[in-house]
Amino acid sequence: AVVSTQSTGDRVGKKDPISRGLEISADWLGFKFDSQFWSQHLSFVIVGVIIICSIRGLLINLIKWFYAISSTKSSNILVLFLAQIMGMYFVSCVLLMRMNLPPEYRVIITEVLGDIHFNFYHRWFDVIFLVSAVITMGVLYVTHQTSPDKYHK
Repeated sequence: AVVSTQSTGDRVGKKDPISRGLEISADWLGFKFDSQFWSQHLSFVIVGVIIICSIRGLLINLIKWFYAISSTKSSNILVLFLAQIMGMYFVSCVLLMRMNLPPEYRVIITEVLGDIHFNFYHRWFDVIFLVSAVITMGVLYVTHQTSPDKYHK
């Protein structure tokens, strides 16, 4: 529901979720502190953990796939293919991270990546994510139903 709602509207926010969450919790608890300072540091830590875990999971799955289909003749091509996949994955993480950054930091990523229509890619990322999630659920369901009785105990 969230992805379908966000893919139809303009979800590039004026304020990142960490800043908004800190402001709400500070108001609710009655604390006074510099939310901008703490939200930047907390955002940096959370984004770092998310990227590390995400890339770790991708690498684990790619290594399993690599061992399943590699041979001595195809290993060089597979390494180049995996490097390309990792590069695209990293750029997509940066694009998604840009969406939740404060506006003054979005400019930096925009300058580094050049003239890219970010809103176009943000919308299409959500649509592709939704379609791939549905396809993955279907594949997992079919695999689970057609597999030997190791899952049906």
